[in-house]
Amino acid sequence: MMKEKGGITVNVSSIMGKQVAELQHTLSMNLLKSQMSTQAANVTVMLRDMQTNHAPHPTKGQAVDLKG
Repeated sequence: MMKEKGGITVNVSSIMGKQVAELQHTLSMNLLKSQMSTQAANVTVMLRDMQTNHAPHPTKGQAVDLKG
């Protein structure tokens, strides 16, 4: 749709298209930031669990029996 404004032709759909593209970009960036925050939190929990959880058997992996 074209509108005449003071001798200048303005393409309304072009302007709206740019605004929609900017909005999509902003939403995509916000979603990416949210996903990165969630992943960082999950890694933090995983690392904490790795430090506090022990092997099911207290001596597993500490000694090797050699028979020969």
